[in-house]
Amino acid sequence: MTIQLYCFGESGNAYKAALALELSGLDWAPVYVDFFNGETRGEAFREINPMGEVPVLVDGDVTLTQSGVMQMYVTEKTGKFGGSTPQDAREVMRWMFWDNHKMSSQAGMTRFLMNFLPEAKRPEGVIPFMQGRLKAAYTTLNAHLAGRDWIVGESPTNADLSCCGYLFYPEPFGFYRADWPEIDRWLSNIEGLSGWKHPYDLMPGSPADRA
Repeated sequence: MTIQLYCFGESGNAYKAALALELSGLDWAPVYVDFFNGETRGEAFREINPMGEVPVLVDGDVTLTQSGVMQMYVTEKTGKFGGSTPQDAREVMRWMFWDNHKMSSQAGMTRFLMNFLPEAKRPEGVIPFMQGRLKAAYTTLNAHLAGRDWIVGESPTNADLSCCGYLFYPEPFGFYRADWPEIDRWLSNIEGLSGWKHPYDLMPGSPADRA
């Protein structure tokens, strides 16, 4: 049975799940969610996910929300991306929690404010404050990647697939790859994986689709 992933191209959190599914080789298909026209706030979508969020993964009678849980599910089904030892598995989870708290949530908010919210509605002072917090996160990740190809161990894991979630997007939010050479090299490693696709090529509803 084909796994369904409710998603849209602009969602970095959906990209984390979509990339794990794509690189794992599992049979999956995206289901477009029209976020910008309010679909996640509607009753039909809330029946799928009462949290009113994307992504949602549906595999037969299994329905999952939250991208990190979906990545763990891919690992359960395939044995991939979870770390090769119990110690590595804990380290993978540590970096996934760090990303969700320190980087992706803040990158997603900053990118939304700068690119998808009308300028007149942008709260004064919030964007530079968030960019300052993001700079601290990039500094942490850049230092950790020095001398490493991957965040944990010798192969890609969910830590990599989580932390890269927003960093391939072209819209400005204060991240420039050239400023962070270790992150840039690591992102190139991810781009070099067999089956890798840019979020706007992997999920429907991208700006290119609407052009």
